Amino acid sequence: MEPTFDATIHAPQRLQICALLARGGEVEFATLRDALDVSDATLSKHLRVLTDAGYVVLRRVQRDRGHARTWAGLTRDGRHALDAHFAYLSALAPDAGDLG
Repeated sequence: MEPTFDATIHAPQRLQICALLARGGEVEFATLRDALDVSDATLSKHLRVLTDAGYVVLRRVQRDRGHARTWAGLTRDGRHALDAHFAYLSALAPDAGDLG
């Protein structure tokens, strides 16, 4: 994999979203919102950017009484882009782990 800077993923909250999804598979909207400590509108905006880029897929599940839950998952392209972005960042500071 070639290290590649990805401006879509690089935004701090989108980077956090991708990292959470990479670690947890599908994650429910409210769990993401609470983990990032953002509003529904802010999370929706970031998920839309990631979905438009093909990095995230959203799945709505209808529950009883008409309530729906939204689940987000990282796509294969999203995982590849995240890995390439992490590789790019690591290449910028190869000795960063030795700072402590």
